[in-house]
Amino acid sequence: MNREHLIRTAQEKELPDLVLKNGRIVNVFTGEILTGDVAVTDGLVVGVGSYHGKQETDVSGKYIVPGFVNAHLHVESSMVSPSVYAIEELRHGTTTIITDPHEIVNVGGAGALRDILQAAESSPLNYYVMLPSCVPATPFEHAGAVLEAEDLQEFRDHPLVLGLGEMMNVVGVTECSPSVMNKLQAFSDKMIDGHAPMVDGKLLNAYVCGGIATDHESVSYEEAVNKLRCGLAVLVREGSASQNLEAIISGVVANGIETSMMAFCTDDKHLADIRRKGTIAHHIRKAVSLGLPFIKALQMATINAARIYHLKGIGAVACGYRADLVVLDDLESVRIYDVYKDGVPIKDIRPVPSGYFAMSDAELHPLRSVRMAPLPENAFAIPEKEEYSVIELVKRQIVTIHRRMSHEAVTEGLRSGSVRKIAVIERHHATGNFACAYITGYGLHHGAVATTVAHDSHNVIVLGDNDEDMFAAVEELKRINGGYTIVSDGRVMGSLPLELGGVMSLREADEFIPRLDAIIRTAYEMGVEREIDPFITLSFAALPVIPEIRITDCGLFDVRRFSFLS
Repeated sequence: MNREHLIRTAQEKELPDLVLKNGRIVNVFTGEILTGDVAVTDGLVVGVGSYHGKQETDVSGKYIVPGFVNAHLHVESSMVSPSVYAIEELRHGTTTIITDPHEIVNVGGAGALRDILQAAESSPLNYYVMLPSCVPATPFEHAGAVLEAEDLQEFRDHPLVLGLGEMMNVVGVTECSPSVMNKLQAFSDKMIDGHAPMVDGKLLNAYVCGGIATDHESVSYEEAVNKLRCGLAVLVREGSASQNLEAIISGVVANGIETSMMAFCTDDKHLADIRRKGTIAHHIRKAVSLGLPFIKALQMATINAARIYHLKGIGAVACGYRADLVVLDDLESVRIYDVYKDGVPIKDIRPVPSGYFAMSDAELHPLRSVRMAPLPENAFAIPEKEEYSVIELVKRQIVTIHRRMSHEAVTEGLRSGSVRKIAVIERHHATGNFACAYITGYGLHHGAVATTVAHDSHNVIVLGDNDEDMFAAVEELKRINGGYTIVSDGRVMGSLPLELGGVMSLREADEFIPRLDAIIRTAYEMGVEREIDPFITLSFAALPVIPEIRITDCGLFDVRRFSFLS
């Protein structure tokens, strides 16, 4: 960076590279909207006022705002490569992401983490990484890899690493597990993200004392404000399966609380949803429709997130800040006219794939990880009991309810279609581990769905109303080396291969999205509940850190008691 050049250009002693003329500039510091020009040189804003430049673009009547910040996400949940994901985010005005790659790292270990960082270096986005803290999420399942504190040291000082990713092992923190304490201590001078669904009282106090700085798991206003009172930054989530923005922002508006420690995130959102709605632009639009003033919504989408994560030079249209700029037609609809990254229009940006993401399908063969032991014939048989613990799904959420049902009620539910079987099968090391239980609230008739996207250890999840189709769906996942599949009466109705680790595709967006849409449409046509995302909701059924009940390859798990159910 040539400081002298910037200083001279700010005074128009030298011409800026680019000037956006006659815009309505939204200032996130003061809340004002000022009419004027924005001058850009070497990718930075060097002036706001009246300027002429080497290139001038008239944006009269339009609004200039900072590029949006997605404060917490997993790129892998889009199911495409980082380079494909970056273009979709940019298209909708997001220029900075803070991502935890624990999905692919749970499959591929340290090698996958190295490649993610390589992809981050070549990304057109500001692509920041939080190192995965929980690989695996808990010791109650089998993942593809294990990373301890010493394994993370290699990556700790990478310039794009901000700190330690979401600490999902709440019990490990509150009970001072040596492994967890080692990780917290190793990153005590950096950001540490939290993951504390429904945790409150003294347990929450203890959790925050572990050095945790953020949380994105609030599903209600009451939970969010409780965490704010404890000093946590609250990241308001709106993803494909878990949609918490309305509940939280409605409470914020009704109670008029301070929002400077709040930001927006998607956590898990698949590419088709991103293409249709965007990510953080959608958050702003929805928050404003709920009554939050535009400037507060914009601050949550930009400068708040940058300040929470100590990102210098990001989140404002101001001198010395990166020229990550979004030009809007209007504020209410957040309709995007143009996006600039470092002063370059996104139409001129072409990301370069790297590492795994540049490999051909044949080259990827050794990285495939659907390695399962043969299933016994009775794998999906559930012994008769007087009472069963049943997983009950909650519409538009990823939390579940621990429902106790009698044998008679389960039998009737299987007959009526309200109860289905769900199984998780270990697929990384061919251990032969598997577990099967009952689930309600999903729907589905005459078939089975299966996926290798199973947060966070990414074993095989299969759900169905008959054992034959469940077996057939598992066999199809083996054939395609991981992904999504849906089977009916022994016939494969649709499959979506995810070539990289069974969680990510190497296809471009225009090819991938129609295939994703098609298999989701098929699932709904086969009776999946409309307010349930057929695959993303299912993928969380195996995550034993979100209340109340989950299933792993080791059995049914009571998250509140943090122990297996008999």
